[in-house]
Amino acid sequence: MIHMYTDGSCLGNPGIGGWAAVIMDGYAKRTLVGREHDTTNNRMEVLAVIKGVEAIPDRTEITVFSDS
Repeated sequence: MIHMYTDGSCLGNPGIGGWAAVIMDGYAKRTLVGREHDTTNNRMEVLAVIKGVEAIPDRTEITVFSDS
């Protein structure tokens, strides 16, 4: 099973924001990151999960850990 840890943040709301997803598959770790110039905190939180899920093969069982 794959575990995915996600987070997003924003400086100002709206403002400059970023997101990250860490995908753990056994001992293998993959980190995805991104940023937006005019966004909101909620958008970054959700985008982290979306980008992480898009990076995992279809029909793969995952558990997502998020603070939102």
